[in-house]
Amino acid sequence: MLGGFLTKVFGKFQSKQEVKKYTLLGVTFGVLIATYWALRPLKDGIFQSVVGADYQPYAKMLSLVVVLGLIMVYGKLVDMFPRHKVFYILTGCYALGAFLFYFLLSNPSIGIPNTVESPARIIGWAWYIFVESAGTLLVPLFWAFSTDASTADSAKRGFPLIMLCAQIGNIIGPWLLRANRLGFSGPTGSAPVVAIIGFMFLAVGLLIWVFMRVTPKSEFHVSEESKEKKPGFFDGLKLLLTKGYLFGIFLFLLAFEAVATIIDFYFKVQVKNAFPTEAARSGYLAEFAVVTGIVSTLCLLFGINNIQRKLGMRASLIATPLLMVMGIVVWRVYPQMSIVFWVLVAFKAINYALNQPSIKQLYIPTSKDARYKAQAWIEVFGSRGSKALGSGINATKLPIMNAFGAVSGASIFMTIASVASFGLLGLWVLVAFYVSAKYNKAVKEDSVVC
Repeated sequence: MLGGFLTKVFGKFQSKQEVKKYTLLGVTFGVLIATYWALRPLKDGIFQSVVGADYQPYAKMLSLVVVLGLIMVYGKLVDMFPRHKVFYILTGCYALGAFLFYFLLSNPSIGIPNTVESPARIIGWAWYIFVESAGTLLVPLFWAFSTDASTADSAKRGFPLIMLCAQIGNIIGPWLLRANRLGFSGPTGSAPVVAIIGFMFLAVGLLIWVFMRVTPKSEFHVSEESKEKKPGFFDGLKLLLTKGYLFGIFLFLLAFEAVATIIDFYFKVQVKNAFPTEAARSGYLAEFAVVTGIVSTLCLLFGINNIQRKLGMRASLIATPLLMVMGIVVWRVYPQMSIVFWVLVAFKAINYALNQPSIKQLYIPTSKDARYKAQAWIEVFGSRGSKALGSGINATKLPIMNAFGAVSGASIFMTIASVASFGLLGLWVLVAFYVSAKYNKAVKEDSVVC
């Protein structure tokens, strides 16, 4: 019965070992996503309470600078250690970081109990960057690790299964790990939840350890113990800037994250105005995360991944920007918080259920340097850099409103944001034709794109 369900939704798996491999990878990624999505509502809720909502665009831009330095450290780790050991190091470091933030955020003078918002409160900025960097480093590392254990054919079945497990984690993490649900009603707000998340980071490392013990080495298509000379990490940046295929993947991330960041900021400001306390604000944002996970899961269960499996990579890459254009139109016409809530849910659901699995498959016909080093740079400049781009557009809102008044200024800002979004999404569609042609040719000829 289970086998029939998996075949209907994801396609026919070739062996029990393949099902076992992708199920374990899915459980691991599910715990990682549960951890990250439990952190995301806390990231915004705590930052708004400590520093202030108006400074979020600047926090995103600052995170790009800091994470750039961290990604260089990540590159050194990739050079020095096998990939599974890099997982152990990073999950251990983030677990220690979470425990440290628990103590700092519980402090009555510098933490959540101090309800005076100020940009001078360094703990808020550090907390924001901590959460942002976790997604930047651990998520691409997981996908690079997974592509080593995948072929283009098996990934069509296995990656959507991984994403289904991720969406279950997306639901459970923010649904369970919030202060009001766990009974943390004191002045420290969500700080105890941060300590629990530290143990979840350790669980991710443990699951990678289990995977390495039960998965045959023959399943890895790039040797984990390669002794070959490894080029410098900046070769990843060189690949990104000189290979049109990789730069196309970068543009996909740039367009999605920049547009989503514009709408997300508009939504988060409305949430800040509607909910007065950190716990209430984080709780509402956690509900948003849960709904996103539920919708993403339904998209997977109803077979949205079949767009890529049956219609091909080109149709899959083009579907997301076209749906986002519709969402921008809805936001422009109905800018209320409840409507923007569902626009963002739709954006994120289609991204997790269709767009991300498709983009991750694009790395399969590439070299190891492209998968690990160029992908890391793409995640920084494509994901974090695009958030900085979107935040730069968001940062114009206040000056525009000051110059033209609240009502006219808000309308002008939304027009600028809409035009910028349409331009980015249009570029995405054009680049999708080039990248999908390269991918299809490489898969057909069993060759490497770059």
